[in-house]
Amino acid sequence: MRLNEMFLSIQGEGLDAGRLCTFVRFTACNLRCTYCDTEYAFYEGRKRSQDDLLAAVAELGAPLVCLTGGEPMLQKDIHEFAQRLLDEGYEVSIETSGSLPLDRLPGAVVKIMDIKTPGALRKEGSPEDFANSEAFISEHLNYDNLALLGPTDQVKFVLCDRADYEWALDFVSEHSLPERVGAILFSPIDPGLPPADLASWLTEDKPPVRLNLQIHKVIWGHEVRGV
Repeated sequence: MRLNEMFLSIQGEGLDAGRLCTFVRFTACNLRCTYCDTEYAFYEGRKRSQDDLLAAVAELGAPLVCLTGGEPMLQKDIHEFAQRLLDEGYEVSIETSGSLPLDRLPGAVVKIMDIKTPGALRKEGSPEDFANSEAFISEHLNYDNLALLGPTDQVKFVLCDRADYEWALDFVSEHSLPERVGAILFSPIDPGLPPADLASWLTEDKPPVRLNLQIHKVIWGHEVRGV
């Protein structure tokens, strides 16, 4: 497996926000989002055995382990590694775009699916392309994965503007996400979309979602790695 970095920190997002967590960040990603804050994970990293990784996780000592990237589903042994973590008694979550099949992941792994909005992919096509082309959309989300989501899973939308917000609301409703998952997270792009603006829209519209801010960036800032 190709590891980019591993570190102990505070989980900054989602339902586990504030908890101590070991982050296992793998190298490589199949997407190129406009706002990516971990571009160094596209290429940097070195191969490590599963045994080495498990030993390093044990040394860091947190009961919660987050598999992330890049896109962790690009690691061909990610399913086996996740199961080995579960067998050792860890709580395991995975942060993924959902563009690759998730059906081989152990059921006990909490899936945090970051569904890409039109604003996330403007480099690759216009918002109109994204909204109107089924083929374009399917490149960035494997829709079969939605059927795998359950009450312990979470879906996240990183929003660039009001148009992204409206698109995400439609997606949430169309795919009945409140009935599928434990949390729907709306995150403002940072910097770019003021959190107060998103909070105002949520207050006005009252959708069944959570405002999701990145606590780690509040604590350590935007440029610090390994936190």
